[in-house]
Amino acid sequence: MRFLAFGTMALCIGIGLCGCNFAPSYEPPAVETPTAFKEAAGAGSAIVKAVDKKSAPGEPQWFSSDPSDLRPRGPWWNAFKDRDLDKLEAQVRPGNPDVAAALATMDRARALAARAMAGLSPAVNMGGQITANKESEHRPMRTADLPPAATDYARRALSGGVPLNPPDHYGDNQLGFQSSYEIDLWGRVRNLAAAGATQAEASEADLAAIELSIEAELARDYIALEGLDAEITLLNEIVAAFDDTLDMTQKRVRGGVSPPTDESRAQSQLDFAKAQIPDLQARRALLEHAIATLIGKPASGFSLSMRRRFVASPRIPLGAPSQLLERRPDIASAERRVASANRTIGVARAAFFPRFTINLSGGTQDTGVSLFNMRNSVWSLGPAMTLPIFDGGAHTADLREAEAAYLAAVDQYRSHVLKAIMEVEDALAQINYLAREAKQINDAVIATNKTLDLELKLYKEGAVIYIEVEAAQADSLQARIQAVRLQTQRLQASLSLIVALGGGWTAPVFTAPESEQPCAICEVAAQL
Repeated sequence: MRFLAFGTMALCIGIGLCGCNFAPSYEPPAVETPTAFKEAAGAGSAIVKAVDKKSAPGEPQWFSSDPSDLRPRGPWWNAFKDRDLDKLEAQVRPGNPDVAAALATMDRARALAARAMAGLSPAVNMGGQITANKESEHRPMRTADLPPAATDYARRALSGGVPLNPPDHYGDNQLGFQSSYEIDLWGRVRNLAAAGATQAEASEADLAAIELSIEAELARDYIALEGLDAEITLLNEIVAAFDDTLDMTQKRVRGGVSPPTDESRAQSQLDFAKAQIPDLQARRALLEHAIATLIGKPASGFSLSMRRRFVASPRIPLGAPSQLLERRPDIASAERRVASANRTIGVARAAFFPRFTINLSGGTQDTGVSLFNMRNSVWSLGPAMTLPIFDGGAHTADLREAEAAYLAAVDQYRSHVLKAIMEVEDALAQINYLAREAKQINDAVIATNKTLDLELKLYKEGAVIYIEVEAAQADSLQARIQAVRLQTQRLQASLSLIVALGGGWTAPVFTAPESEQPCAICEVAAQL
């Protein structure tokens, strides 16, 4: 019972000291962020303030960023108001193999975190054995035989009633359990558990980042495909118009009103317009194949019908640059890895100090099968300690490695933040300047169409030669195609802004244990 009392006292003392933690106190790394985005002023109606209200059915739910109320990332693509796009995006998570691989990686990280957290609890094992054994008659330290006696009774009397040697054949049957618990004086086990939890959070953010990247790539390809469909539709209309012009020119040539060169010019214009359509169709096929792959389907059995219109232009809540730290999953992942590296420093510091464990084992042992007889019970209870004396500098190297890993994680986090701000500014600049270009292109389309109509009218009246019509047709074709391409670029710029803003918010499943209050001995260890 004295051993039991001693073990209980040691356990109580250990639990009392478990408030120590050698990990440095942690705060997310400070990164200088501007108070506002420079390029936001010219973005116009594409940008709205973030609101926190219920959206209309089918609309994406945009929320003000709030670190105390993290929300799951929603279907941000609903902002484009396209049902076909919604259906395709819904197939990314269940179908895309890259997302499935990231999901498996996240599950593995969660399992490793749970494995690390298991160290916070005692380990209890149960076992048993039933064995028959034989030992050598010439084994070392075998007791020497006494001089022969007249009878077995006399031989036992000479040995005090105890057999001279253990039996050569015996049974050794056991049933028992073992338990071990590390008294976490220095926070080693808690820091290992917290590091595992933060790594699981980082892996969850990685999954969100990969999902966002693939969803964005799908939307980008879809918008590009719509742009090609619009170009093909436009070229078919232009081919029909050019065919009418060719027919009119042929009639004028046959009537001797126009020279034969007008017919050849009109034919070349028509053939040039037709030649552009197969190139667009080939590019469309490649985008169709890419979309099939992104949703996890073979390209051979997938097709999309021709699009008749563009997706809607979204209005995007911008917010402040500092909110990127709460909205982008890649930044969240980088910050969680900084927190994990910070905890690893605590693990490395704790390695310099002794480790205490309480070990308990018990059960029964018998040469037969009477294993439930309390007279055959055995038990052992007591603390154990290991103290590093000399390791050739291994622990010091581990600490330096942990500190270097922390600094690297901090720099990677800052790099992610700077890149995020740059990507938002880039997207805003595109939205800003493409809006100006769109106004000029629209004016050019109106002017070239007006010029073309006038030139055709004058040509029919014989007031101008066909070369004037040819030039007007070329200008009109270029302006109209540029307008279609510009609309595609503007939609993709809006998409880039949504992605740069994080596409929404992510909520971590794992929550790291609350940080412990520092103790005096921890402050001394922090100076190592």
